[in-house]
Formats: sequence, C-alpha cells, structure tokens
Amino acid sequence: MTFDDVIGQKEAKERLLQMEREQRLPHAMMLCGPAGCGKMALALAFASHLLRDGHPQPTELQRRTADAMLSKWEHPDLHFTYPVIRPAGTSAEHKMTSDDFGREWHEMLRKGPYFTIDQWLSQMDAANQQAVIGVGQSDELLRKLSLKSSQGGYKVSIVWLPERMNLECANKLLKLLEEPPTQTVFIMVCEEPEQLLETIRSRVQRIDIKRIDTEDIRQALTEQRGIDDSAAIRIARLANGSWTQALTELDASNENHLFFDMFVMLMRLAYMRNIHDLKKWSDNVAGYGREKQKRMLTYFLRLVRENFVYNFKKPELVYMTQEEEDFARNFARFVNEANVMEISELLQRCIRDISQNANGKIVFFDLCLKMIVLLIQK
Repeated sequence: MTFDDVIGQKEAKERLLQMEREQRLPHAMMLCGPAGCGKMALALAFASHLLRDGHPQPTELQRRTADAMLSKWEHPDLHFTYPVIRPAGTSAEHKMTSDDFGREWHEMLRKGPYFTIDQWLSQMDAANQQAVIGVGQSDELLRKLSLKSSQGGYKVSIVWLPERMNLECANKLLKLLEEPPTQTVFIMVCEEPEQLLETIRSRVQRIDIKRIDTEDIRQALTEQRGIDDSAAIRIARLANGSWTQALTELDASNENHLFFDMFVMLMRLAYMRNIHDLKKWSDNVAGYGREKQKRMLTYFLRLVRENFVYNFKKPELVYMTQEEEDFARNFARFVNEANVMEISELLQRCIRDISQNANGKIVFFDLCLKMIVLLIQK
C-alpha cells in the first residue's frame, strides 16, 4: 500500500514523509480523528513506506521482497494490536491476544484500509460483546518487539483503537513507550484520545487528522466507483468527511434505509397518536443491539436537524438523500423553533440512557409518548 491509496489528506501525508526525510521521526505517534477520515489508511501507508524504504540504503531486491510481504500484510517486522472479544467457551485463564483473531483481521485488511469498529465486531461475530485490548496483548507485543528486526530496518507496531486497552494493558504499554526497543516506531490510530491515560498521551506525538475534503470524496467516488457526478456530489456531502460513510450510502441495503423507515413510522404514528402501534414500534427497536440502537438514535438526530434546516429553503445547507428529502417536503414543517431543541434533547437523553444499559422497552416507549406531545407543538 502507498500514500496514493489514501483518499485526500494531502497535508497529513506530507507531514509524515517530511518527519522521516528530516530524521525527526518520533518513536511513538498517535493519529487522531473521526471515524472514516483515513487514519488507518495513513498508518498502513506510512508503515509500508518505512518497511520498504527504511533501510539505510535499500536495494531493489529488498523493496520487492517488502512489497511481496506487505501485499498480504504479513511482513515479520509489522505488528498489529487491535481490540478483540472473548469467544464463548474460552478458558478464563487464557489471556486473549490480537493474534487470536489474526485470520479475521487479515480478511478485514484485504477488503481495504477503511473500516469501522462495528464492521470489525461483525467480522468477529461479536454479537453484543465489547472488544478490548487486554494484558495478554501487551505481553505478546513486548515479546515480539524484543526480537531484532528480521529485515534489518524498522520494526513498526500499529495499535488500532488504543483507547480500548484495559488498565493493566495500558500500564504495560506505557513501559514500552518509556523504553522503546531499538528502531521501533509505534503508530497509534485513535478516535477517543481523551479515554487514554494522560501518561501515554504525553509520550506520543499527536497528529490530528481532519475529515476528508468533500471534493476528494467526490473524486474518489467517480474514479474508483464509477458514480456519475451529480450522485457523487450528493453522496460526498452526506458523507461529512467520512469515506466509510460514503461507502455506506452506496450500499442499497445499508441500515440507514431501515433507520429511515423507523423514523418515518415513529413520526407518523406519533402524529396520529396511535399508542397501540407505537408500543409495537418500541418493542421492535428494543430488540436491536445497544450499539445499533445508538446508531439509529444518532441517525434520528441528524434527520431532525436536516428537517429543521429544510424549512429555511437553503438547499446548500441541507444534507439529505433523495428519499429523505422527498419525505421532508411534507414533514419538515412539524420540526420548528417551538420543538426542535426539545426533540434533540429527548433523543440525546435516549442515547445516554441506552449507553447506561437502561431497559430498551421503557426508553423507547417513553420516547414515543413524548414525541406525541412535541409534535403537537407545531
């Protein structure tokens, strides 16, 4: 993989290459940014560059050999750390490591460098389990990095979502960062740096990765996916700087279509004050997993915002699919200055309650009843 495979992010690419050219490469860096902005793609491209060209005077044979190993992400000097689940039936004495899901991880990487934690959980068949990086992985990483570079150049350790480390693992990784092995570069790919220990944050060079420019997403959609320009522009604006979101919008079966249907149903039933069917609606969504429930509520929040803005007749400010916009033509007037803040706060409270393991049936039926009152305020 090369930097040409990274969508947009020209400034970030140049900064990474400049640090290496000027021999200012830190032993540990942390790429921070929102999901879908290409942090992992940048990490993989930079790791490939270091392993391919990081020798004092790399020969063409060394480059070709590195390329062959990197094409399958099986370079012996490239080490991955990522959160995993504990499968049912696994002994409690077994300390889970990332390598326990090595096959699934390489399958994910072969699909491309742009993926989300939800996609990774699905790849592991995680159901409702939470993925974490445990102390078993820090022990394994310490063992691997204590070995000499097999190719005589850099050793690169990519840590995806370090905020998911448990405390014991984080403390052991901290010791590695304080006394890094020779010619080892740590590249952390982080979405919630505030969740990390302050002592770890203080020992890495943070590089903030911005959202991908809309024009770069539009260009990638037309060149890589063959999308016509008008559709590419709409999708690029909806993606809000996230390539993974742009790909989601391309998928005709993506869950946003389900969420749209559930939003429409909720609003229509609430407007008709159909308590009986609202109860069925709440029981239905209560059966979703908590992460899916939170994604649905976040989608509802976006649609509320877009319907409110739609009333101002400023198309350049509206970010909706054609299907969403068609619904907004008749519905948008019901979201206005009298209730938009209260509806938004209600949805945010629901997200908080679901995150705190509240009973889904109670949370969603309460949402239904309060939505009846709020829509009356039109």
